[in-house]
Amino acid sequence: MLLKFFLTCNKIGAFTLGGGYAMIPIMQQEFVDKNHWLDKQEFMDIMVIAQTTPGIFSIDIASHIGYKLKGVWGGIAGAFGIALPSIIAILLIALFFHSFRSNPWVEKFFKGVRPAVVALIAAPCFNMAKTAHISRYNFWIPIVSCVLIAWMGVSPIWVILVAGTAGFFYGKWTLKRNI
Repeated sequence: MLLKFFLTCNKIGAFTLGGGYAMIPIMQQEFVDKNHWLDKQEFMDIMVIAQTTPGIFSIDIASHIGYKLKGVWGGIAGAFGIALPSIIAILLIALFFHSFRSNPWVEKFFKGVRPAVVALIAAPCFNMAKTAHISRYNFWIPIVSCVLIAWMGVSPIWVILVAGTAGFFYGKWTLKRNI
């Protein structure tokens, strides 16, 4: 199982362009839908934890999932499996970058890939909204958070801290109200 998890992470790391957020739909497909190692809620919870953990998001999420599945060795297998293809690609690009960086075909390729990467990053947002139980009562939270971060320059750390604190106190308030 550990080898299968490593190879799955390696495949995700090798065939995903656009970084950690572009990997989310593929990770969900592999870890939740295909292999049934996690359910959707567990995957969402691990994503939240990985986003608040310092470091590279894709490595954080793979190591957290690996740790949940197989302890420390699972975490190591996930982190190394996700990172290895990128390390190899970066080394190869560094060796040959000077010879193809101004190639018009390479420039056109990246101009075509950029919009697809935006879609890969946007698609999981809709899936996460379903899993996070976004409703007519709380839909404003991600919108306000996005505005604060993207247009007002507020640090995501502050948004996470304020939202987490507000959620904690709202939970305590609703618990008291229901008693």
